[in-house]
Amino acid sequence: MRLTAAHVARVHRDVADAGPPPGIQQMDDADYAALVAELMAGKPPGPLHVFAYGSLLWKPAVEFGPGIPAVVPGWHRSFCLKLVRYRGTADRPGLMMALDRGGSCRGLVFPVRDVEPEAELHTLLRRETSNKPPTNMPRWVTALTPDGPVRAIAFTVNRKGWAYQSGLSPQETARVLATACGHWGSGADYLFNTVDHLARLGIRDRNLWHLQALVADEIEREHGPCG
Repeated sequence: MRLTAAHVARVHRDVADAGPPPGIQQMDDADYAALVAELMAGKPPGPLHVFAYGSLLWKPAVEFGPGIPAVVPGWHRSFCLKLVRYRGTADRPGLMMALDRGGSCRGLVFPVRDVEPEAELHTLLRRETSNKPPTNMPRWVTALTPDGPVRAIAFTVNRKGWAYQSGLSPQETARVLATACGHWGSGADYLFNTVDHLARLGIRDRNLWHLQALVADEIEREHGPCG
């Protein structure tokens, strides 16, 4: 792996939270309650499952049970969410992953603890999506596991959302991730942790593996070699 913790440390900086972006409507309690009710109405019998493919692998928002290797067909990882908060700022926007249409995605399916799954879902939604209408949209997907298909909630991109970002080349994406930082940390940190945890699981996403090398190159171009 080309991108290292030393690269990430080079681009970290302390950033104050500027709050919600002006002009963008935020979800409120009623919006979250309606979304939880909609998702729970589509829940099959048994535990509530979540498909993790990015930060939920290494920074879960809720208490998960043991993960199960899974593939979700029809969706792929993509840095397609523009961030002006969290891991970016208004003057230097960042990027975050979501599932976009096409291809397939390998990750883990996690059962949410049986105690108060609706409350856990509320917590998860509040971390993953905040603007209205959501660009990072939770939906039910079919995850293929060694034990058979599992219906799980995954966060997918709403291409009509204001934060949807498409058409960036790998090099352009790398430049953003190598420079953007917000009060949650940098884009380089987000990518490093995701690729590192995928590698530990034996998952090598070809596009992310290429991207992490590009981000390391960009950081060294700006800050010099990282030992």
